Amino acid sequence: MKLFFFLITFTFYMISYAQIAPLYVGTYTKSNSKGIYKLNFNTETGELSDLELAIPIDNPSFLTYAPDRKYLYSTNGSNSGFISSYKINDDGSLLLLTRVSSKGKGPCHIAIREDGKAVAVSNYVGGNIAIYPINDDNSLAEASQVFNQSSDDRESHAHSSLFFKDELFVADLGRNTVFQYVMQDNNYQLKSDALVQTKGNPGPRHFKFTKDGNFFYVINEYGATITSIKRTKKGFKQIDEDNTLAPDFTEFNKCADIHISEDERFIYGSNRGENTIAVFERNTKNGKLNKIQSISVHGDWPRNFAIDPTGNFLLVANMRTENIAVFSIDKNAGTLKYLHDFKVPEPVCLLF
Repeated sequence: MKLFFFLITFTFYMISYAQIAPLYVGTYTKSNSKGIYKLNFNTETGELSDLELAIPIDNPSFLTYAPDRKYLYSTNGSNSGFISSYKINDDGSLLLLTRVSSKGKGPCHIAIREDGKAVAVSNYVGGNIAIYPINDDNSLAEASQVFNQSSDDRESHAHSSLFFKDELFVADLGRNTVFQYVMQDNNYQLKSDALVQTKGNPGPRHFKFTKDGNFFYVINEYGATITSIKRTKKGFKQIDEDNTLAPDFTEFNKCADIHISEDERFIYGSNRGENTIAVFERNTKNGKLNKIQSISVHGDWPRNFAIDPTGNFLLVANMRTENIAVFSIDKNAGTLKYLHDFKVPEPVCLLF
């Protein structure tokens, strides 16, 4: 009988534990925030709880995990500019391992290579990309390469980057383009300074590609559009461009983040100004998009957002109203339904 009750209690504990996913929150520390925060997210109910300061540190505005999720890396946006590496302790708190110069002002994004051996940092104000080897103990070495992307007639504002196999892609809001670098002789070399030719001043900000790397989706900060790009044997070509705003919205807006559902049937983008998440259905054969929903974020100035590990929820970091809004996802239709929100100081980045 005692064994029976033990097994029941243990099973209940394991089920409850399995429902809890840690969520780290990157912030600006301009007012109420003190650094990186940690929350618990219930993947059954969508509830957030147990807000704790994981580590006090200045302006940890963008976060990424090591592949084993035992370490974490952040940008520390400031005039000087730093990036940091951390060990994740058993209780979820963070231990600072290294803090090195970002090689430019205003670091705003950090991406890690699939093998966990390097990170790329985008310096928005500095207008460059810096590559950092990661040591065996997951600390950061000094930058091994720095790419200045400014031209004679256009100032660079590197905003984000992503690794794909032996390639590195960089969205440059200032140059209105996406750069492509390719690994050669253990160094990245520029292959193309424009995947596609853009018109006007769209301001490419963040982007995602499909798992096979054959399609790219770029959200444009100024243009309020998503540019769809297909990889071909001859390079890349634009196949679609879709507006993120409602037809009758004419006020100031800046797009921010973009994510693809796990099954790659839906794409989500955030609008700062309209304060919405735009939802698109994706044709998995030709890659084109069709907008199906625009829903309020129940806050002001949505920046980064994240889909939880189950794919059942989408969480939005509303910077100005200092809240995280939680939505349920209809996996069949792709549409969102607002559930509730949770107060967090100056949230700008969410990392499951």
